[in-house]
Amino acid sequence: MVKRRKTREVKVGNVGIGGDNPIRVQSMTSTKTREVENTLKQIEELKKEGCEIVRVAVPHREDLEALEEIVKRSPLPVIADIHFAPSYAIGSIERGVAGIRINPGNIGKVEVVREIVEFARERGVCIRIGVNSGSLEKDLLEKYGYPSHQALLESALRWCERFEAWGFKNYKVSIKSSDLWENYRANLEFARRTDIPLHVGITEAGFGVGGIVKSAVGIALLLSEGIGETIRVSLTEEPTLEVRVAYEILKALGLRRKGLEIVSCPTCGRLEVDMEKVIREVEEKLKGVEKPLKVAIMGCVVNAFGEAREADLGLACGKGFAWLFKRGKPIKRVSEEEMAKELLKEIDAFEG
Repeated sequence: MVKRRKTREVKVGNVGIGGDNPIRVQSMTSTKTREVENTLKQIEELKKEGCEIVRVAVPHREDLEALEEIVKRSPLPVIADIHFAPSYAIGSIERGVAGIRINPGNIGKVEVVREIVEFARERGVCIRIGVNSGSLEKDLLEKYGYPSHQALLESALRWCERFEAWGFKNYKVSIKSSDLWENYRANLEFARRTDIPLHVGITEAGFGVGGIVKSAVGIALLLSEGIGETIRVSLTEEPTLEVRVAYEILKALGLRRKGLEIVSCPTCGRLEVDMEKVIREVEEKLKGVEKPLKVAIMGCVVNAFGEAREADLGLACGKGFAWLFKRGKPIKRVSEEEMAKELLKEIDAFEG
């Protein structure tokens, strides 16, 4: 069982992060923020997947001007993603965002960052301090020679000390690298030294299976140490996939359960059904089920009732039929055509 570290709580709108709150899942829209209807449509899709906080890019004046309408209609707290333009940080706060993400290293002078902090304090807005290899201060790059975990850590601690000295507490930190071990070491050291909530992830993780695996490994390394109060899986994919992968990581570690967890056996010569077809059919018919259940789909009866004993419900497939089982015990024999339908009936009726 993972023992989470104790941190202070911060608020992004009405969503608490850190403290006794669950690990929060967030994502970022891939639309042009100025395209208000497209952006709001994507935010709705993210919410349906379980996203709890959404970030939108604000690189241009048109994006900034669109924020007020997006914030007003968004079902999720909106964070404005700001780089290089301190006036956009101020403008985003004026338009009602719940939070802003800034990389202080690319904002410029310390006094300019302080102006943003003071304005955020007046409006009750949360700030995320972002530290990554592309935003490190020049003196740290000169000191360490490259964006090492020591450089990332020193930058994060430096800005936290300033925020604390300015009396600002409603902030969280993200320290991200595309190198898993540099990412791990920097976050581990930061967590050991502070009680500040951490947003964790792997930056520039990539596309497809490679991106998913890299994100899952990097994030799980930290979560298994009890580190991470909110997460984002950063993929070159549709944002809804980021949210699904995030919940799968949390489920695998026993940190959050949302919807169905489907487990299945590997393929082997005992199979007499098309396992991939069965699983795809079941997944499609059970899409959207929110009840937190573990469902096992096993290719034969040899190991089904033993290996899947921890599952709430499941199928043990034979040739043209399956045994429907509940908590490791067979309860009904069903035809191959009725597998998904009968399993869905049991899920609907299941009570923990």
